Amino acid sequence: MAKKSQLARADKRAKLVTKYAEKRAALKAAGDVAGLQKLPKNSSPVRIKNRCAITGRSRGYMRAFGLSRIQFRELVLEGKIPGVKKASW
Repeated sequence: MAKKSQLARADKRAKLVTKYAEKRAALKAAGDVAGLQKLPKNSSPVRIKNRCAITGRSRGYMRAFGLSRIQFRELVLEGKIPGVKKASW
């Protein structure tokens, strides 16, 4: 499990990105670089880090499922993710 502070920081960044999305798009379209620099750093969508929905783990993230590799494997073995099974040949 990730630290509570890291999860809170990630949530805060996500909220800032949605809050400033329209303003950022308008400034980008106008080519106003100075205006973009006045916005908060964390309002940039590039600063969002993908994290596992269950544990908050940042490494080994599988984008298609929104889970870390560890949680993905556990849920697949339990049969909780439809259409995925362990390979055998």
